[in-house]
Amino acid sequence: MKFKDQVVIVTGSTRGIGKEIAAAFAAEGAIVAITGRNLDAVTQVVDDLKQKGFRADGFSCDVANFENVQETVNKILDKHKAVDILINNAGITRDNLLLRLNETDWNDVIQTNLSGVFHFTKAVSKPMLKARKGKIINIASIIGITGNAGQANYAASKAGMIGFTKSVAKEFASRGITANTIAPGYIETEMTGQLKESTQEEILKKIPLGRFGKASDIAGVCMFLASPEADYITGQTIVVDGGMAI
Repeated sequence: MKFKDQVVIVTGSTRGIGKEIAAAFAAEGAIVAITGRNLDAVTQVVDDLKQKGFRADGFSCDVANFENVQETVNKILDKHKAVDILINNAGITRDNLLLRLNETDWNDVIQTNLSGVFHFTKAVSKPMLKARKGKIINIASIIGITGNAGQANYAASKAGMIGFTKSVAKEFASRGITANTIAPGYIETEMTGQLKESTQEEILKKIPLGRFGKASDIAGVCMFLASPEADYITGQTIVVDGGMAI
């Protein structure tokens, strides 16, 4: 029960990495706020967690809409009176080569992946600053460090997230709040599962550990950064990629 009674928001937590992170915190006693745009998916995750005896609330929320985000955070605060940990995980891809990348696909990815992080961080900042404690963990990507052909919008959003995190870390440090980034490599999710088998084989050749990561690999690092053991770590980017970017 490492996180007993702590209130944890995990954005984009209806599947993949976000769902695994939410389940990990719930299993350690946290009260987890599940968010996603699809209310049915949110409800399903919440029901699954409650059936296991865990505590969870669900919220239909579009991270790209600040008013929606603020309303969601207000509901959480009204019920639980605090937000102890924020995990900004929600993200989308709209891949295309730059010459074919249209403005809508650029804006959608930036608005969800980067502005969404700004929206939720801003919304929880007042209660965290007032409480003089809090953990903010942003799930970026190795692509935000290395770049990738056909993913200019995604790479820009994740690189922006890393810079944003460093700025927040400096602003909030005096109030005992830490902000860090996790940069996953290729993790086994629905998103990577859509890659062609030949593409997956090429990627695996670049990973020294010889396998894709698992969502639990990210959840474990996330829980460490949210724990007291990481109280003196802030503004950092932890790469979890099996050695791919060495």
